[in-house]
Amino acid sequence: VQLQASGGGSVQPGGSLRLSCEASGSMFGVDGMGWHRQAPGKLRELVARITSGGSTDYVDSVMGRFTISRDNAKNTVYLQMNSLKPEDTAVYYCIMQGYDAAHILRSYWGRGTLVTVSS
Repeated sequence: VQLQASGGGSVQPGGSLRLSCEASGSMFGVDGMGWHRQAPGKLRELVARITSGGSTDYVDSVMGRFTISRDNAKNTVYLQMNSLKPEDTAVYYCIMQGYDAAHILRSYWGRGTLVTVSS
């Protein structure tokens, strides 16, 4: 299973970006999906997650600005980021929890996409 993230880039403060992450390969059902980020010199942190039922959680710092969504038919997770701030600058990683052929739940990570917010 491979996760391909896209949509990162450079944007001015107050701008918007939409990240996408599509999974390819064999997963026999997908459970949770999410986005983490790692800023320079900082630990990786959970930004947002969405359950198979559509329930969402966000880190406080992005609440009201970011929206996570998913397309189960496409095994794709999105992160709409609005009102971006310089402190949102980080490499963003997507994660999916999917079942393998033995019905074992595994976590799969994308390689990361860089988001830079700067004037």
